[in-house]
Amino acid sequence: MTRIHLRRAALAVLLFAGMSGAALAAQPAATGLGQAWPNTTDVSASPNWHAYVFTLGGVKYIQVNDLNGNVIGAVGTSNGQFITLPIGAFSQLVTTPQQPAAVTTTAQPATAPTTVYQDNAVQVTATTQTDGTVKLSAVSAVSAAATSSCDPVQCNNHVQ
Repeated sequence: MTRIHLRRAALAVLLFAGMSGAALAAQPAATGLGQAWPNTTDVSASPNWHAYVFTLGGVKYIQVNDLNGNVIGAVGTSNGQFITLPIGAFSQLVTTPQQPAAVTTTAQPATAPTTVYQDNAVQVTATTQTDGTVKLSAVSAVSAAATSSCDPVQCNNHVQ
């Protein structure tokens, strides 16, 4: 190779390195959906769980991990619509308004549901089962508030 070709090759490598560095710098700081300890803030509403939120293209992804960092499950949500993501030890037990759990179990709740994450649009709860599994449930925060504010006797009798 001539000196000119070597200089052009070196320049091309430097330009590529500079562009890829700029591209990496432009990525959001919150990364790691599906990881035990993602590069984002733990926003859990409970000290017994970890919750991480990722946003991409107008879709909010909420991942729930146990205290050891094991991914339990995750959901995606936008405009009141939900989808279960196929990640986590108990992804088959995640429920949303549009999607029941993928598998049924005879296990019973061992604890009351715990709110793991809540904002103005969504509430995610975790319920430990008698067989050690964990059910996650994601609902619209509006419907969660309506359900929790209704007296059970009045709600069941449709008297308000």
